[in-house]
Amino acid sequence: MTRQIASLISALYLALVFVPVRLPAQNRTSSAQRPAAAETQSIESLRSRLAAHLNQTRFDPASWGVKAVSLDTGRTLFEQNSQKLFSPASNAKLYTAALALDRLGPDFKVRTSLYSASKPDSSGTVRGDLVVYGRGDPLMTARLNEGDYFKPLDPLVNTLVNNGVKKIDGDVIGDDSYFTGPPFGAGWEWDDLQTDYGAEVSALSVEDNCVDLFVKPAERVGLPCPITMGPDVPYLTIMNRTQTTSKGTETRVTVYRPVGENIVYVTGRVPIDGSGYYSSVAVHKPAAYFATVFKEALSRRGIVVTGRARSVDWRFRETSPINFSRLFELGAIDSSPLKDILRETLKPSQDMYAQLLLLHIGKAAEEASKPESTPLRATNRASIKPRDRASSNRAARKDATYDAPNIEELGLNEMTDFLAEVGVKAGDVLMEEGSGLSRKDLVTPNATVALLTYMNKHRWADVYRSALPVAGVDGTLERRMKGTPAEGNVRAKTGTLRYVYTLSGYVTTAAGERLAFSIMLNNYFNVERAAAIRDAAGRDASGGGRTMSPRDDVDAVAIMLAGFTGRTDSVKTHWPNRRIEGILPFAAGQTDTSNIRTSQTKTSIDARQRKTRRADDRDRDRL
Repeated sequence: MTRQIASLISALYLALVFVPVRLPAQNRTSSAQRPAAAETQSIESLRSRLAAHLNQTRFDPASWGVKAVSLDTGRTLFEQNSQKLFSPASNAKLYTAALALDRLGPDFKVRTSLYSASKPDSSGTVRGDLVVYGRGDPLMTARLNEGDYFKPLDPLVNTLVNNGVKKIDGDVIGDDSYFTGPPFGAGWEWDDLQTDYGAEVSALSVEDNCVDLFVKPAERVGLPCPITMGPDVPYLTIMNRTQTTSKGTETRVTVYRPVGENIVYVTGRVPIDGSGYYSSVAVHKPAAYFATVFKEALSRRGIVVTGRARSVDWRFRETSPINFSRLFELGAIDSSPLKDILRETLKPSQDMYAQLLLLHIGKAAEEASKPESTPLRATNRASIKPRDRASSNRAARKDATYDAPNIEELGLNEMTDFLAEVGVKAGDVLMEEGSGLSRKDLVTPNATVALLTYMNKHRWADVYRSALPVAGVDGTLERRMKGTPAEGNVRAKTGTLRYVYTLSGYVTTAAGERLAFSIMLNNYFNVERAAAIRDAAGRDASGGGRTMSPRDDVDAVAIMLAGFTGRTDSVKTHWPNRRIEGILPFAAGQTDTSNIRTSQTKTSIDARQRKTRRADDRDRDRL
């Protein structure tokens, strides 16, 4: 009886702890940040706390999927709906990154080449067009080059300068025919396609295939707001429908680029005493954009181009294939190694980069099936075996017009093979593309924890872990879980779509036990928070209270795991009616948490800082 009374009191306490209340901002702390005393906690108590949090009535319309497994003992600490399919959002990048690392290796590099039909003559003139042939290097961006829009192209320009090129008597052609298939991931929605996180995917990319827009107030009220672009090249057409308004009025600007066009409509108002407005808009036909920026970069270095900037794609090459044997490679540069690309993909949650990784896998699979492959696209070969497409687990889709393989689908075929090696149960991962932007992607927490467990013992496990955001330190977790046991401890991939919030990765408990976990919250709309956002207008800044966001709710689970003082190997534990699926044995080891690598993407430009955090903030006002 005494034990029953104690259990009742404990349950009532936990229920009170997890009732959502508004507290003053300076005193507000999550219940997950207040682990009970220093005494060793039991697994049962952890499970009770987690269950109390997940089973609050406000989550009744939503779906939670959670699983946490010890990497030291293989035992399951907690799971709820771990066998069910959930939308992973950007947690899908965990799968794409693991596949790329396993198949391509951490030192894989991507080559970009400059071709022409002739060598420069004695005057330094190249007679004919200059072809910039891309093979999918995503990192030519000011975000990684101190905010300088043209610095990423300097190495490519230098190859021409060093070869004595002074004039291009022809066009600059951006050739992105290396990848065949649509410029978007399967299932990407039209209203994402003008945004920076929905940018078209191309074998030739610059500035993340986006243009930065800066809207500033004019000198007088009533005048249109000046709009500048970065990089400042004649690619987008701006329709300026803005107005400068009086002091104290609200900044309200809308940017719209119709799908398939490069005309951008900017409407709205900016107060004369305001700081302005910033947005990043994706461009249509990125290869032509690259050619335009590269032509300007050549001009800045004194190389004259008599023609125009234009592009060709794989559809053009169907009828006019490129013949490398008749071309001269005037220069070439290699990208940073894959381990750096993974970091810049996972930490800021870059959708275009993740999709490019999947296309690289598909291209490697295509090349492996050919008796002779095109010129090396990288400094090392991919470890992908030839396969019979007819026997593939997924039949490669064909483009509706051209009889060419869909490289995305070939990459997904390879994903299916990889997941079988991981030990993931068939049907537990249904991927349509590589980034998680598609609402059609579905995975189970079981599969995600199985993947994390497999990668924990992978030969390049350190590369994989170091690419993940670190709570309270960098990437999309930089501002989350600060001042909790998870800070500097949790290494995990975030995920956000409308009504979807996910977090999966690694954590070390307070007792030193290493865990892999997956937390997925789907179909959740916080009515109270949405109402607070609509009428608060600065309530937080004024010191008032605020309701918990869905990210807080997800983070609370990770924080409880980080603060857990018990161990799975200290007591015999039983998780009734549960079984560990897809978890493979692994070697125990130490997680080095002292060497936290921060993302190398910070610059001195505020717009750049916003851009690195953009992906998982895309729906923060729609909660």
